Amino acid sequence: MSGISRSPQSKVQDIGVLAQKLAMLKAEGNLIALCHGVFDLVHPGHIRLLEAARKGTDLLVVTVVADDFVNKGPGHPVYNQRLRAETLAALEVVDFVSIVDSLSAAPAILQLKPDVYARGQVIGGEVDSPRLDGDLAEEGALSAVGGRLHVVEDIMFSSTNLLNAYFGVFPPETDLFLRSFRAEYSAEQIVAHLEGLRDLKVLVVGDSIVDEYHFCRPYGMASKSTGLAAQFIEAEAYAGGALAVANHVAGYCDQVQLVTVLGGKDAREEFIRAHLKPNITPRFFFRPDGPTVIKRRFVRPFLTLKLFEIAIFDDHPLPDEVNRELTDFVSGVIANFDLVIIADFGHGMIGPELVDILSQRSSYAALNVQLNSANYGFNVVSKYPHADYVCIDEEETRMAGRARYEPLEALVARLAGALQVDTMTVTRGHNGSITYKRGDGFTHTPVLSREVVDPIGAGDAYLSIASLCACKGYPPELVGFIGNAAGAVAVRIVGNKSSVEPRELYQFIRTLLK
Repeated sequence: MSGISRSPQSKVQDIGVLAQKLAMLKAEGNLIALCHGVFDLVHPGHIRLLEAARKGTDLLVVTVVADDFVNKGPGHPVYNQRLRAETLAALEVVDFVSIVDSLSAAPAILQLKPDVYARGQVIGGEVDSPRLDGDLAEEGALSAVGGRLHVVEDIMFSSTNLLNAYFGVFPPETDLFLRSFRAEYSAEQIVAHLEGLRDLKVLVVGDSIVDEYHFCRPYGMASKSTGLAAQFIEAEAYAGGALAVANHVAGYCDQVQLVTVLGGKDAREEFIRAHLKPNITPRFFFRPDGPTVIKRRFVRPFLTLKLFEIAIFDDHPLPDEVNRELTDFVSGVIANFDLVIIADFGHGMIGPELVDILSQRSSYAALNVQLNSANYGFNVVSKYPHADYVCIDEEETRMAGRARYEPLEALVARLAGALQVDTMTVTRGHNGSITYKRGDGFTHTPVLSREVVDPIGAGDAYLSIASLCACKGYPPELVGFIGNAAGAVAVRIVGNKSSVEPRELYQFIRTLLK
């Protein structure tokens, strides 16, 4: 194999360049082995896997999962993709390394066409693998290129366990909480609880919002005015508000109906239908006097910093005819659902008649009433006479209780009593959340991640998944933990670009409880 440089830097290759090089080496009769993974902390289990893969072949290639595709929980990867690749390249047993944009090895197998693909199988320990259910895809890709699978049976270690134990990923409060929580629940028990939500029939009622993100590069103040000057880069639109809630729920429940109002002007109906999951049945009502709610955010890509926002909506009460059609429809279908999730953003859809129907006739009503700059002080949870589960943030709680300084637990107990609420969660940002259950008292759950890409939409994700758990009667510590975990996954997503999917949440929970 003349001509192959042995310096670590030269071993790290772009996958396209590497594919061409490997094709020539294979034509010369060389056998090529491939390993794939995150390799956030190279440990003895990795070394044994790589050595076993290299045995009987002429070259060993390792593909490393790029940072943006690592899904191993809070604070991971600890080492960036370049450091992880260079660490592997420094090993004598490794001939080439490439960074790839995939959690699965299947794309790399199809491009590099190895003769052997090696992966570990655990004997008495845990294998550090990025896959949950992608093995069949990898084996299919391997079959397509004429390669064979080499399963390396050995005692493996977990990079995630080692890093969580020794690198201080969590603050002390969270670490102490997780130690205690692990003694009560295993990851698989919690996943089983989440999978047990599948049969719930859920009705989502609330305001549709189209979230537009206009990414800009600010220059500073214009030379002849006081305005901020910025260069437009690109724009994206996401399904927000009740649309996002329905999409979150549809990942965990098979039957979801959405009832919402769109605008007769600039309805965005085609966009909205295209951005709803297929197991959501939408029922749209149209107000002729206004548009679908649009929130247009001008954002600096670096740290997703919001520069400015424009909201386009009409928050007057619905016209009488539209309101009558809406309330009649909800009255006719509400008894068919186990759970009604009310996502009240205060944009004119939910009037007093609908409030009474949702409060009094739901089998189980889960409620979020949101404050924003347009409705501040006017849209509070106390306008509802009853709910079974309430999920709001601390500011919304204090506004509803007209109590800026009252101790939070006393305020929550007072509000829960007034609303005849069985379970109530108050989210507190970086301070985690508290969950109150009548007869059981309070459960405190600390924040489960310090990595925040964009906080917008995190509360909707918390509401969506915690509501399902509360409806099922899960204990408050489980409602709080699952809700916080969903929020921690959501803050790593820009806006509502994607939902908190079961696979991502399950992997996050497994990582937390290792």
